[in-house]
Amino acid sequence: IPAVVFLLFVLIGFGGYHVYFTPTSFISIDINPSFELGVNRFDRIVSIQGYNKDGDRLADSLNVRFLNYTQALKQILENDDVEAYLSRDELLSIAVISSDETRNEQMLSHIEACTSEHENTHCSSADSKEVEGAHESGLSCGKYKAYLELKALDPDITVEDIQGMTMREIWDLIDSLSPNASSKVRDGAHTEDNHDKKEDRHNGRHSNGHD
Repeated sequence: IPAVVFLLFVLIGFGGYHVYFTPTSFISIDINPSFELGVNRFDRIVSIQGYNKDGDRLADSLNVRFLNYTQALKQILENDDVEAYLSRDELLSIAVISSDETRNEQMLSHIEACTSEHENTHCSSADSKEVEGAHESGLSCGKYKAYLELKALDPDITVEDIQGMTMREIWDLIDSLSPNASSKVRDGAHTEDNHDKKEDRHNGRHSNGHD
């Protein structure tokens, strides 16, 4: 009996460890640094993965593991490097990825609230297929989404072409090819009413900021 009880505690402990440290959602953050936060079912950050050299460096400097994702995002927005990028009119792209549509909407709403006072931020959601394609290409999900939009306008564009580009450069190129496609993102304008937000969220796009 003691051996069975011991084994039961081990299994419970291992199961609890697995549940806590398994990401169920991801938050892709891209400016020029590109990295992704893994979020567990308890809304805590359990992993952070860089997707370029600047992303690796920034990921190593952040102390956000085990924070609630909104607390982590606040700390990231207050990071000196991130603030320096935004002060140069760079674009911060944040993409939420979850297989649970309700959770995806909830996380996106919270993240939009966190970024509402910051100019030049673009919030969106993505699906698991986009994540698979992004990681196979060696890109974060947020940058991959922008790459797909750009490739739809310019079929000759390659992953290698955009790997070293900032999100501002990518979106400016998208705008140059399709001027009406994303002017709100380009200008950092926050002009949607509630209906527009719902429409954009349904289409996986949202932008924050002020003229």
